[in-house]
Amino acid sequence: MKAVIVCVSVSHGNTRRIAEVMGRALAAPVIEPEQLDPAELAAYDLVGFGSGIFTGTFHPRLRGFVRSIPPAAPRRAFVFATSGLPEPRFRPFTRSLVRLLEPKGFEVVDTFTARGYDTWLPFRLVGGINRHRPDADDLAAAQVFAEGLRPRPGAAS
Repeated sequence: MKAVIVCVSVSHGNTRRIAEVMGRALAAPVIEPEQLDPAELAAYDLVGFGSGIFTGTFHPRLRGFVRSIPPAAPRRAFVFATSGLPEPRFRPFTRSLVRLLEPKGFEVVDTFTARGYDTWLPFRLVGGINRHRPDADDLAAAQVFAEGLRPRPGAAS
C-alpha cells in the first residue's frame, strides 16, 4: 500500500506530531500541500489530510489544496485534526473536509481528532489551554488509528 499524509501545522506543531506518528505507522511521508502536485495523489492508495482547527474549520491552505485536486478514480482517504476544544457532536470539525473530498473521488474511511495546545484569543489571555497536548495517550491513539487503516493480510489494498 502506498500512502501519503498531507498536513498543515502552523501554530505549535500539534498536528505535525500527530501526522508523524501516523506516517510512521503507515510508512507514509508527511508533506505540506505545496510539496505535491494535487494530480500526483492519484498514485497513492491511501491519502491522509489534516490540520489544526481554526475557528471551527481546517486551515485555508489545506482546504485550497483539496479544492485543487482533480477528480480521479476512487481511492481511500482519512481526515484528522487537532483542536484546543473537543469536536462537537452536532457539527464535527471533520465533516467539512470530508464533504470536499468525496466529489474528488475519495472514500473517506475514517476520521481522527485530538486535543492540542491552543493559544488562540481568548485562550492566549490565560496562557493557552491544553498546554501538554497532544500527550503520550493522544499519540498512542493516533498510532492505533493509523495501524487500523493498513490493509489486513490477505485483503486487497
